[in-house]
Amino acid sequence: MPITHAMPPLRSLQVFEAAARNGNFTAAGDELGITQSGVSRQVSDLEAVLGVALFIRNGARLKITPAGERLAVQLADVLARARTAVADARRSDQVVTLSMLPSVATRWFAPRLGEFLAVNPEIDLRITASRHLVDFAAEAVDAAIRYSPAPQGDLLAVKLGVEIILPVCSPEYARDHDLKRAADLSHVTLLCGDLPEDWSAWFEAAGIGTVLPVGPRLGDDGAILQAAVEHQGVALGRSLLVAEDIAAGRLVAPFDVFLEASYAYWFVQPGNVASTPATEAVKAWLMDQFSLQQEAVGQLFGL
Repeated sequence: MPITHAMPPLRSLQVFEAAARNGNFTAAGDELGITQSGVSRQVSDLEAVLGVALFIRNGARLKITPAGERLAVQLADVLARARTAVADARRSDQVVTLSMLPSVATRWFAPRLGEFLAVNPEIDLRITASRHLVDFAAEAVDAAIRYSPAPQGDLLAVKLGVEIILPVCSPEYARDHDLKRAADLSHVTLLCGDLPEDWSAWFEAAGIGTVLPVGPRLGDDGAILQAAVEHQGVALGRSLLVAEDIAAGRLVAPFDVFLEASYAYWFVQPGNVASTPATEAVKAWLMDQFSLQQEAVGQLFGL
């Protein structure tokens, strides 16, 4: 008499699904590492619990019943999702979700992705490119690279580096507009971002007083710098994002006036969550990369 309310053992369900998928007990046993007789016994026990025949046995031949087909289809989906869940659980300690500005993701991090993977092949790094400050309490993010004043609140923050701010444009634009002195910027298109006070600070550092920039406001630094590469005007560039373009000749810095930005780059983590070894490895790699970047900027601009 079947035990109508008993849940069959998971192992019996797993063995049956393998037998149904392979079409015979021997192949199922090979897949699961048990004998053919062990598969037969598990299937028989499952049939006893369910009170229905799952296979019709005719000597060595095996035919699945309609009830067996229905069960096999549903079990295949359930077991596949279970395997995925187990795999996710096993690698969860190696998953690091990192938030950063889109401009940093595209112009600085993406070109270094291969270097990161070569050093950290076991880390499953997931980049979230966003302009908003991540809310660690509400979002599934492990850490963030922030370009900001010193972070406040319940956060762990490590300073990665500072920026040098300088006007940049394409070599052709500098030549066509005869850019030799800071005052020459009065007759060109100034490309503006979300921090126009940096332009004012740069003009003051250049000794020509505070001049409010007038020009298209593109918002994202990546878009601003791409516009400069395409000869659309002069952008106030941040060294982290322009150093490689200058080294490659896509951009030039027409003037030798450099300004240290009021913001800095920070590696930020929630203060109430224990950091994983994978997150610590990401932080260490970023600290090394920013240190190398600072050295390269110093050499490039003679600082």
